[in-house]
Amino acid sequence: MFSIGMVELVSYWKCACPPKVIVKCGQLDEFQKNWWKKLYFGGLGEFFYRNGIETDIADFMTIEAEAPSGSLPPVDPFGKERKGALIPVGGGKDSIVTLELLSGMKEDNLCYMINEGIAGMNCAHTAGYTDDRIICFKRRIDPELLVRNADGWLNGHTPFSAIVAFSAYLAAAITGKKYIALSNESSANEGNISGTQVNHQYSKSTGFESDFREYCKRYFISEPEYFSFLRPWSEWQITKKFVTYEKYLGVFRSCNVGSKKGIWCAKCAKCLYVYIMLSAFLDDERLVSVFGRDMLDDEEMSGIFDGLVYPDTEKPFECVGTRAEVALALYNSYLRRKDGKVPLLLDRYMKTAPGKPPELDSFFDSENFVPQELIALLK
Repeated sequence: MFSIGMVELVSYWKCACPPKVIVKCGQLDEFQKNWWKKLYFGGLGEFFYRNGIETDIADFMTIEAEAPSGSLPPVDPFGKERKGALIPVGGGKDSIVTLELLSGMKEDNLCYMINEGIAGMNCAHTAGYTDDRIICFKRRIDPELLVRNADGWLNGHTPFSAIVAFSAYLAAAITGKKYIALSNESSANEGNISGTQVNHQYSKSTGFESDFREYCKRYFISEPEYFSFLRPWSEWQITKKFVTYEKYLGVFRSCNVGSKKGIWCAKCAKCLYVYIMLSAFLDDERLVSVFGRDMLDDEEMSGIFDGLVYPDTEKPFECVGTRAEVALALYNSYLRRKDGKVPLLLDRYMKTAPGKPPELDSFFDSENFVPQELIALLK
């Protein structure tokens, strides 16, 4: 619970970026202080960049807290036989693939989400999970922070997936789960700004995953084990698998703009990205039935499109795949068209494309923490 407080503090610290953080309600040793500074710095990389803040990890702030006077090794207070997985579900295609690939363990699995989202609940229900097998934490921002944001204090992106990590760990510990199976793919490691470490998906990266596992090992109980089940795969492979589960096409959503209403806004970078990836496998009529319109045939989407495709542009600050994956999807989308009808943005891209992109069907990221008893499901 103390760690959940520490990770929530990021959202409050950022409104003024005070150079000193004083922790009075708990203890932190030197490893923890450095660990939290790294999370702040990496997780707020986009925030610093977009607010024009130039700093470094040594100087951006210090954390003061009492050092532990001595502590006992962690002991599991729940006394449960641990089995199955807690699966965080956001409503997008990635967590759906995890739900389906781990369906052989479904009797012992639970779904997890922060705040009850329409898309997440619909996906969990479609996967066969009833409400009593969906763990939902309620999260609320202090109104005072919202007042400061409205008054023009600093605001921006924070490492939300780190909040998911700590809260999911608590939920899995309480409910007796052996695993916490995230759905972060290899593509989450690619940054947004060339030549920098700025990554919108920092808390979904392999680096954060490794750091969080080390934190759990040092300060928490031996199980549950936190890992990203889909880390060995690319977004291309996840999408290719997702389209085989047709029952989800009408219920999945991953648009942040339309999340509260459970819709695709069909105007943002995330919508266009998902549309492009699916266009490699689905025809225009099916895509329009899902998103409401053909986004590849809209000149106004050109700027966002270029950011997703061309390396000399700013990659959208969204949870999107690599440019190589987008290029492969566009290439295959073009090849699928037998009637000669090519939407505007795809036609423009293919006239300047450097050629056939490399295939990713056999891609496998060996830098992952998937338990050996589950790895065969991905091979």
